[in-house]
Amino acid sequence: MSETPPLRIGLGHDTHRIGEGGPMTLGGVSIDCDFHLIGHSDADVLLHAVTDALLGAAGLGDIGTLFPNTDSENENRSSREMLKIAYAKVIAAGWKITNLDCVIFATKPKISPYRDAMIRSIRETLNLSDGQVFVKGKTGENVGPVGRCEAIMAECVVLLHQAPG
Repeated sequence: MSETPPLRIGLGHDTHRIGEGGPMTLGGVSIDCDFHLIGHSDADVLLHAVTDALLGAAGLGDIGTLFPNTDSENENRSSREMLKIAYAKVIAAGWKITNLDCVIFATKPKISPYRDAMIRSIRETLNLSDGQVFVKGKTGENVGPVGRCEAIMAECVVLLHQAPG
């Protein structure tokens, strides 16, 4: 029988449509704008991708299994709360975050003015240190639903290590 390696990698992805009227929550940060993301919860596409990456890396399923959109308890639920719950399960399974690398695909808003606040929000939510989280933005270059400002997508890669003990 082989041992589980001391490192695990997870990939998270999410997409949400854009609707009229703001504000929007992205990366745990409220952004004052004239649109929002449509979803069952608060639709924070970045935190959903982070949550999926963590759960997948630890072999604990995905965000839809843990927080189904068929459960009324999850309607308008805070994605920060979901992320905290998911990470508690990851820790209970014996894993801790080494680092997160995230990409937001959005034509609007521009990500750079909010990047530091998003990084800080994720770090505080997961109790991480400087350098463990990075967020970058990419535009849709006028291609597809992101380029036409119909949707925002996010991806996250996480590296987990076995927790001491």
